[in-house]
Amino acid sequence: MPLDPSYLLYPHRAYGMDQRRYDWRLPTDRPNHVWPKDARVAVMIVVPIEHHPLDPIGKPFKHPGAMVTPYPDLRHYTSRDYGNRVGVFRILRCLQAAGIKATFPINANQLDRLSPLVEAILAGGHEIAAYGLSTNHIHWGGLDPSDERDIIGRVRDIFASHALSPRTWLSPARQQSFATLDLLKEHGFDICLDWEADTVVLPMRTEHGPVLAIPLSNELDDRSLLIDRRQSEDEWADQVIEAIAYLKGEAPRSGGHVVGFTLTPYVTGQPFRIAALRRLLAILAGDPAVWMAKAGEIAEVPPA
Repeated sequence: MPLDPSYLLYPHRAYGMDQRRYDWRLPTDRPNHVWPKDARVAVMIVVPIEHHPLDPIGKPFKHPGAMVTPYPDLRHYTSRDYGNRVGVFRILRCLQAAGIKATFPINANQLDRLSPLVEAILAGGHEIAAYGLSTNHIHWGGLDPSDERDIIGRVRDIFASHALSPRTWLSPARQQSFATLDLLKEHGFDICLDWEADTVVLPMRTEHGPVLAIPLSNELDDRSLLIDRRQSEDEWADQVIEAIAYLKGEAPRSGGHVVGFTLTPYVTGQPFRIAALRRLLAILAGDPAVWMAKAGEIAEVPPA
């Protein structure tokens, strides 16, 4: 059966990228960012605050970290809850001891339930970001744009009702539709942690102006490495350190690198992982070539 000629027709086939968000470029053509105090690498720690319901909708897919066994999956539910009640406060104490500020994306539907945690995050000088409406509200291509606009608007309104106006956004499951960036900018968000097309800050085009994509490494995600891939705590910490060391070496010819990684409360906040976390944070805090920064601080540094 002959191939239909239309199969080979692709309207976006051209030199460079097949999407409109950013242009294709060689690594040597990237704009450089000069970090404060001549640091070679900016390091961003992201602590996601998420709630996983006992009966997740699972459409179009279950959020990473969602329930595993048939309802009611009390074992996994209580471990996730433990992270938001206990583990995250261990992480906060470790960050305070190291003198490091982090970015905390929070599901909007959890702000009422987690007031003491929100107060502790703000008291520690950390940044609060929007983490969508809930883990049950996934952004994807099958979501009607009007419904997605309503979800993002509800997120903005809920944060405003708590006197919070985050500029940084992380999508549940780091999943987007083709319209998400446009709608985020429309609602006042100008920083997004979903994309990792590079290890530098990448301006993304939207219908309402640029949104800055600050890379958050999925390859260094603590839940993925420690739970899914079953690596040891020291292996995880060493990989973060190695990534930073390598990019420090690249800085003289292609500076402005960012290393972002997560500290998930129900994962890294476990007592047997705190020693590895303390070791990692001490190394980062003591390295003069590393700038520990929140997402909003990174966004404020213009290209050289």
